This record gives sequence, C-alpha cells and structure tokens, in this order.
Amino acid sequence: MPDHLHLLVELPERVSLGAFVRHFKQLSGYALKRKTGFEAWQISYYDHILRKEESILDVARYIWDNPVRKGLVSERAEYPFSGPRHLLDS
Repeated sequence: MPDHLHLLVELPERVSLGAFVRHFKQLSGYALKRKTGFEAWQISYYDHILRKEESILDVARYIWDNPVRKGLVSERAEYPFSGPRHLLDS
C-alpha cells in the first residue's frame, strides 16, 4: 500500500513484538532515508495478535486483497510487494 504496511509475522515465544517492530522500523527506515531522503515511519503502530481460531491464511488473503480493494491492481499477484508469491493464488 502506498501509505501504510500490513505485515504478518510469526515470532518465536521469546521474541517480543515490540523489539521486532523497533528493529524492523529502524533497519527499513534507515535504508529508505538513505535512498530517498524521506522518513518512513510514524512513532506508533497498530498490532493484532491472532487468536487460535483465526486462520493465518484468511488473514494473509485479507492483506493480499487490500491493493485490489483500493483499485491499485486487478489481481493480488499483480501487486509487487505481496508475498510469498507461491501462495498468492491460494
């Protein structure tokens, strides 16, 4: 998405979500700023922890379909930042 990111990750038990997000934002923000001069991230973030009854694949499909719902592409596989590619037709 041009103005936000949906990221679906599975973390080991001992890895904190906050630590992961801080590290991810630090590395990607630094790379983007070096390349473009623009800041990448706002200070906070929104998280949603999946419940046992929620399907990971259903959540992934929802994320993959965001560019289609926004009219950026006609099929989810056309969006260059979606993945993993081999699952997009699932």
